[in-house]
Amino acid sequence: MADPDAHQQRMFTQYVLPEIEVLLRVAMSLTAQRADAEDLVQDTLLRAYRAVGRFDGRHPRAWLLTIMRHAEVSRRRQRRPRLLDDPDTELERLSPARDATPEELVVDTAFDEAVDAAFTALPLRDQQVVRLVHVDGLSYAEAARVLDVPKGTVMSRLHRARRRIRNQLLAAGRTGREPERGEA
Repeated sequence: MADPDAHQQRMFTQYVLPEIEVLLRVAMSLTAQRADAEDLVQDTLLRAYRAVGRFDGRHPRAWLLTIMRHAEVSRRRQRRPRLLDDPDTELERLSPARDATPEELVVDTAFDEAVDAAFTALPLRDQQVVRLVHVDGLSYAEAARVLDVPKGTVMSRLHRARRRIRNQLLAAGRTGREPERGEA
């Protein structure tokens, strides 16, 4: 090969660039902060660029998600705990929707708060599964690769998380049915 850098750039363009949107969605579910997600994607892209010459071309998304998982583990080891969440994000979320009646605003806000509280009450590992599958639209297998767990583990965590959210919403009176005995 005459120019190894040109080959590396072609491979990066072919295998990595089409996956950037997916990487950003997954990074958002792992970090929950836009700036952190963008940093994680950038770190993933740098690592992928360095390693793309050794990539065999099979399953680029799985390869990239594995790189991302390793990058996030490294970042968490180096990071101090967050002391405060971004207050601007909360202000945007609380701004009223247009064309909504006051009753709809109250009901929607109360329901959003109940869902948010139920989601926040989940263990972090269950929150990650819900984000990856329901928000980012990953399959169970893709979520399993991101989290480095078996597919069955993703399925069981998702089932437990859904049940916990449903039961908290029922207990808060946010649905039409009562909790069944044994649901907790």
